[in-house]
Amino acid sequence: MNSDSTSKQLLFQEIEGRAVVAAFDGGQISSDGGSLLLRQIEQGRSYIREFASHFHDGRDQRFVEHPVEQLIGQRVYGLCLGYEDLVDHDELREDPLMGLLCGRADPEEGPLAGKSTLNRLETARPVGQELTRYKKIVADMEKLSEFFVKTFVRTTKKRPARLILDFDATDDPLHGKQEGRFFHGYYDCYCYLPLYVFCGDQLLWAQLRKSNIDPSEGAIEVLATIVAELRQKWSGVPILVRGDSGFCREELMSWCEANRVDYLLGIAKNARLLRLIRPLMKKVRRSWARSRKATRRYTDFRYRTLNSWSRSRRVIAKAEYLDKGENPRFVVSSLARSRYPTQELYEGLYCQRGEMENRIKEQQLWLFADRTSSATMRANQLRLWFSSLAYVFLNELRRVALRATELASATCQTIRLKVLKIGARVRHSVRRISISLAGGYPYQNVFAVAVRNLHTAYRLQL
Repeated sequence: MNSDSTSKQLLFQEIEGRAVVAAFDGGQISSDGGSLLLRQIEQGRSYIREFASHFHDGRDQRFVEHPVEQLIGQRVYGLCLGYEDLVDHDELREDPLMGLLCGRADPEEGPLAGKSTLNRLETARPVGQELTRYKKIVADMEKLSEFFVKTFVRTTKKRPARLILDFDATDDPLHGKQEGRFFHGYYDCYCYLPLYVFCGDQLLWAQLRKSNIDPSEGAIEVLATIVAELRQKWSGVPILVRGDSGFCREELMSWCEANRVDYLLGIAKNARLLRLIRPLMKKVRRSWARSRKATRRYTDFRYRTLNSWSRSRRVIAKAEYLDKGENPRFVVSSLARSRYPTQELYEGLYCQRGEMENRIKEQQLWLFADRTSSATMRANQLRLWFSSLAYVFLNELRRVALRATELASATCQTIRLKVLKIGARVRHSVRRISISLAGGYPYQNVFAVAVRNLHTAYRLQL
């Protein structure tokens, strides 16, 4: 920023005869005082350190000013704090708290990396490609793809009673001529079709894909990788795969049946299914006509497609009539009727997959997972993973630090605004770094609880 503009006073309207003036002369002040919590999470979980271990730095280390781990930390912390673009870091690199997060305790060490250096990280070459003068950082894409499920296994200490894996594909609209772009008729735009897998609110997989494919393409390979990791640590724990009709494919269901994995998947409506529930639909329509209130009933039956399914399977049908008309829905499941009655299975188990869609929205809306504007799919995949790692941090903040507070179920954006965005003045001395947080911050009690929760969870040495 131009030093002339920062030294000038800015004039505002008077208040009760008093002049109101402002200037950018406050010294080392940051708007991200709450980001200290992110550093505590890294100290306890080593997310960035583990992620960085899957990169190889071919630069001459004698002259490296910004190590790979620091570059990744700078990028991920920036996303957590709402700085979505690399150009933001040309100013953010001077922020005293960002330097502290990235391990630079002394401002005399100089600023963090600028946009050009961070861009070389995002365009890192895959393992096996020849290094060039300006491309000397290599990314192990295979190990990075498995990072999130391995991290979930590593950081989950308590044996789960059951593991529910939510699969979903979503659109990532493109506005340039990126590698791998195709027009998608359903979404009516050029886009990618990333595949996400969650277990509860924890991310296990984020894979960028072209959009000229079936939504379930590659799901079996992903499922096999995830199940192998989960069973290596928790053998015998029941696993359920849940997804919409885009994943209702014979190959996926057969794989689940052959590998002792249950499934609960939506089915697209067809004429045969609608005929089977026609009597039930008439009943709910008559009930709606009497009460003028939404009416629904459930039933289940054995069903097999004419050609695509290798066997008959249990199908649960919801016959529903609303003010706007009929609204039938179908799901197929390997879960037994004796343990899961129809209504409980649909409302209590299948409908809960909607929470996963909220988690995807958090990534795309507030953690910038859709900022895939690089020319190559490889670079855009790395961007998606940086966004995913930022989600892991904020979700850990929500699950652990904000547990039992009024923000325990807040969205990532609310957490950013109410917990991370705190004005702070940073002062350095020989023995300590003092950070004075804004005295008017309205969530001081919540912040104090978050600090205590992290200390308790990670048993950090102070």
